[in-house]
Amino acid sequence: MSVGDFILVGTILFVIVYAILIYNRLVNLKHDTAKAWSNIDVLLKQRHDELPKLVETCKQYMQHERDTLEKVMQARAGISAARESANLHALGAAESQLRQGLMQLFAVAESYPELKADVSFRALESRITGLENAIADRREFYNESVNNNNVRLEEFPDVIIARLFNFRPFELLEFTEEEKRDVDLKALFG
Repeated sequence: MSVGDFILVGTILFVIVYAILIYNRLVNLKHDTAKAWSNIDVLLKQRHDELPKLVETCKQYMQHERDTLEKVMQARAGISAARESANLHALGAAESQLRQGLMQLFAVAESYPELKADVSFRALESRITGLENAIADRREFYNESVNNNNVRLEEFPDVIIARLFNFRPFELLEFTEEEKRDVDLKALFG
């Protein structure tokens, strides 16, 4: 074997090993992103299971606030449908609707001292607030994972391997400007 053959074989081995490393990194990013989405999904499911308990607790006290309770349950149904279909745009809209409904529900609850004093309500309010915070954290982590994956898919030489093995970008979980607008608390208390 000549020096030229040795260099050629070494170069080919280097390229193969480098391609394998790129491929494995892309697979890792893809699964990290899927795991991040799965973590959001688990939290959405937990919140989905807690909301009917909150609404039932509120119904005992808030006989005149049916609209508020129905908005929360409609948003819950919208989130469930968007979650099952993995429709991130619909999920963002339903999340915003639920957030507004919960803010309105908690604001209206202030008018019912017996409800605010109810141990079940306080526990559910605390649990749902905790889940909301966890969902926001997980959403941030998911978007970071998506960004890392998508950037890597466009970087050279990763783009060659990504196209060769049909790696696809993920969608960010984003909200429209209308969905990000501040909630009018004065209107909620009015």
